[in-house]
Amino acid sequence: MKCHGIECSDALLLSAENAAGADGAAEDSSQSLSISVKALCDLKEGDVVATIPKQSCLTVKTSAASDLIEEAELGGDLGLAVAIMFERSLGTKSKWFQYFQILPPFEPIPLLWSIPEIDSLLSGTELHKIIKEDKALVCQDWKDYIKPLLDSDSLELNPDFFTVDEYLAAKSLIASRSFQIDEYHGSGMVPLADLFNHKTAAEDVHFTSVSSSSESDTDTESENENENANDENSGDDEPVAPDFDSVTEGFSEGDLELSSTSENEPTFLEMIMIKDVNAGSEVFNTYGSLGNAALLHRYGFTEPDNPFDILNIDLDIVVQWSSSLFSRRHSRRRLSLWRKLNLSGSGSEDSDYFEISFNGEPELELLLLLYVILLPEEKIQELGLASSSTSEVKETPSFLSNKDPESRKKLLLTKSVCRALLSLADARESLYGRLNSLEEDVRLFNGCCHAVDSKLYHSLMLRISERRILEKLRSFASSGAGNFRKNSQTRTRKRAKRT
Repeated sequence: MKCHGIECSDALLLSAENAAGADGAAEDSSQSLSISVKALCDLKEGDVVATIPKQSCLTVKTSAASDLIEEAELGGDLGLAVAIMFERSLGTKSKWFQYFQILPPFEPIPLLWSIPEIDSLLSGTELHKIIKEDKALVCQDWKDYIKPLLDSDSLELNPDFFTVDEYLAAKSLIASRSFQIDEYHGSGMVPLADLFNHKTAAEDVHFTSVSSSSESDTDTESENENENANDENSGDDEPVAPDFDSVTEGFSEGDLELSSTSENEPTFLEMIMIKDVNAGSEVFNTYGSLGNAALLHRYGFTEPDNPFDILNIDLDIVVQWSSSLFSRRHSRRRLSLWRKLNLSGSGSEDSDYFEISFNGEPELELLLLLYVILLPEEKIQELGLASSSTSEVKETPSFLSNKDPESRKKLLLTKSVCRALLSLADARESLYGRLNSLEEDVRLFNGCCHAVDSKLYHSLMLRISERRILEKLRSFASSGAGNFRKNSQTRTRKRAKRT
């Protein structure tokens, strides 16, 4: 870091420990070492604890492969993956050789798991289908974009560093460690910044850009990027090829300014404390407010009692439930009506799942769909809610006219809707298979050693968190049905008195 202009505060300790029990980006996939950042003395809000020149970051613009990447028109994560593979192929000639000695060869995200592991460990979870699709797409990208580079006679690339496995390894590092730097550089690997471990909703340090010629700071994304940003920046400046004569050669101020596209563009990245941290405590970054499915997908770990956990119920499950009670024609017409009335949230037919919150509360759009499916046909005709495109609504129903979300939910939680939620919970639960109950999953998890089998550990954590949300959904539905019965009994007594 010193050789490349990175300044790290003496108040920080880069601590190396055994990987057992460690979470976050710094976890070594070989399970031999984990690096974390700790405070050697009390740190105060506003303290700058690190300054990182953009030119020291590995991006498509700073890599020795920048010309190759530009010529091949490879943008986003695809271009960054080529940069990582190419720099690794250079060995000691790479400016980032010493950086690669600290990085693990790959991060153990599910993308790198075998298909049998994905099928056995993630079956029924949010990630099962997504990871298999991702793996197929990444392998196809390798065939379409990386393999042709090896077949080119004009390029002398070492094929050992550009295999599909090396591409997957590079993708895992990008998914778990890269940061969005700026519009010109895009995302990149940021030495030092990626050593700060993640803690949900407990960020101690913030990642920012600062110009060397201005006192004003510009925030960048403080969380790691996992999006496939395929847009390329076609600035007028030519990419600057780094000097590889010596890995110990530092940068002058003029060199650093070459990393931006204009004089006003920030040239440094800073890590700034956003809260006080006591001496001896670990200093955490955050990758965002992410549930366990997203954490495991992008970074390869999970967190217990994660308040940002969610569960999705696919639209297909709702349609199957509806078709088990009504005709297929009825289900199709009511689904069409739900969309016609713009009750699907975005108004788009692409909405193919519904979120269940950490507390077990279903998305309003799901309640609206269930309500519409269960409306008696005579009520549909009475309100003029026929599903033909030319029909007009004669009377605005209360579930449409009430704009307060909480009031609408109470109105929608009829006895039949609550029963439907219970059925959907059972249908979603069945995707995990009949071999293990939630209790059995908890027992297996308690006997699982993170250091010995991290894949099983984190997949069980994900499954348990999802199944607990289903339990909460059942409680929500039962409570709603109880409230309905109570309100219904009150209305019945009132009608009896009037009679």
